[in-house]
Amino acid sequence: MPTFLNQSPVFGPVTSRRFGVSLGVNLMPRTGKICTFDCLYCENGFNDERRTRDSYVGLDQVISALETALVAMAERGEKLDDICFAGNGEPTASPVFPAAVNAALALRDRYAPEAHVTVLSNGTQAARPEVHAALLRVDRNVLKLDTVDATYVAALDRPRVPYSVEHQVEVFASFKGHVIVQTIFLRGSYKGRSLDNTDEGHVEAWLSALERIRPEGVTIYTVDRDTPASGLSKAPRETLDAIAQRVRALGFPCTVGY
Repeated sequence: MPTFLNQSPVFGPVTSRRFGVSLGVNLMPRTGKICTFDCLYCENGFNDERRTRDSYVGLDQVISALETALVAMAERGEKLDDICFAGNGEPTASPVFPAAVNAALALRDRYAPEAHVTVLSNGTQAARPEVHAALLRVDRNVLKLDTVDATYVAALDRPRVPYSVEHQVEVFASFKGHVIVQTIFLRGSYKGRSLDNTDEGHVEAWLSALERIRPEGVTIYTVDRDTPASGLSKAPRETLDAIAQRVRALGFPCTVGY
């Protein structure tokens, strides 16, 4: 299946492996991708291939579309488990992100009080005070940390903003446990560079970072869809299970997506 773009400002509901029936909130335009990373495995494709002249979605449009979707689901009697900020890029980079979080929480309380509000983020904006405060308000603050090897981050995640692994670990730790660390483990190579982060060196250093962050949970997964870069491959299920056991031995709940 090729890479794809999501509808905007709301898409779904979709059935998520982790979150159940989930309604997506996409603060980026449906015409392209706006992201502070340019990951080799991104389901939305490379940034250069998905460029758009359109800007972030406005707050009023987000609120209207989300309320319409929630009302429709309620009228059909459909159960909603999750409202998830994701979409075509990095949601926390949108200027309306904090206000959109507030609106989503209020609409959730009104129309689907049992649902969670989740943010999937690469963490590059998490230190900004207004973003940090908004992430503390959501039910699930899911932040990416694929490795603590700076050269590996540069090769796989390819940040398009200043990025320091040490700074990210400190920021994640500043949430005082209100954070779920999300990490992809994979194998393969790209342009002659190995991208296997399942070896002991990568895993041990990553586990040490988790001990500093003290997250409420950890999610590990591997390549599930087609990727814009060729040469990437799944990490074996038994490898993910072994890593998950080590995470749990540290006292952190760990889910595995495969």
